[in-house]
Amino acid sequence: MQVADKIIVVTGGASGIGRALARRFSADGAKHVVVADLNGDDAQAVAEEIGGSAATLDVSNESQVISLIEACENDHGPIDLFCSNAGIGLGRGIDASDEDWQTIWEVNLMSHVYAARNLIPRMAARGGGYLLNTSSAAGLLSQIGSVTYAVTKHAAVALAEWLAITHGHEGIKVSVLCPQAVRTAMTAGNEGGVASVDGMIEAEQVADTVIEALAEERFLVLPHPEVAEYMRRKAGDYDRWLRGMQRLNQQYNT
Repeated sequence: MQVADKIIVVTGGASGIGRALARRFSADGAKHVVVADLNGDDAQAVAEEIGGSAATLDVSNESQVISLIEACENDHGPIDLFCSNAGIGLGRGIDASDEDWQTIWEVNLMSHVYAARNLIPRMAARGGGYLLNTSSAAGLLSQIGSVTYAVTKHAAVALAEWLAITHGHEGIKVSVLCPQAVRTAMTAGNEGGVASVDGMIEAEQVADTVIEALAEERFLVLPHPEVAEYMRRKAGDYDRWLRGMQRLNQQYNT
């Protein structure tokens, strides 16, 4: 897929990876980019910068996701690429409150569900479309120190896999973005955290990798290529991988 002349929606587009994606899509000739974010003012600033439009959006509210989709398609035309990018880090250990579990579940997983089940019928009816869902390397490996993040990001990867398997024959393309540490507001003050073991990259580098992956229509989008090798080690000897992760956990939590 080439983004030139495409109509694209980016959630979580006011900052970080989402903002970098919106800027890159515009620079590469997208017909129109909708920047959606809970922070409507910052979304508007990004939209004005790139000549797109903005929407204030709570991705955990399905009715708002539906309204965003309908407004975009009514005002600008059929959505070619929907980037379900918004995500949060909330809660740490298994004793996290039910409220924290529910909140992070709704944002990190259900937001992807809401976008997919309301877009796929539309896209399939017109012969195809593209979903880019942002997860994390934590969704392929795990997350030292945050069970809520690890579990919800695993779920996001599983959903993307299922969508690709189930709807690929309808022309639905799916990619899942799984970076390690990226310099954003979420990682501020955590330069030495375990996720940055292979280095902290800039959001613009993530956007470069996304453009390459979309052009090749790759399912896995890995801005940190080391993650592919870690996955092979995990699959090759799960118990050895777990022992290594236990050592890593002790290293970063002692």
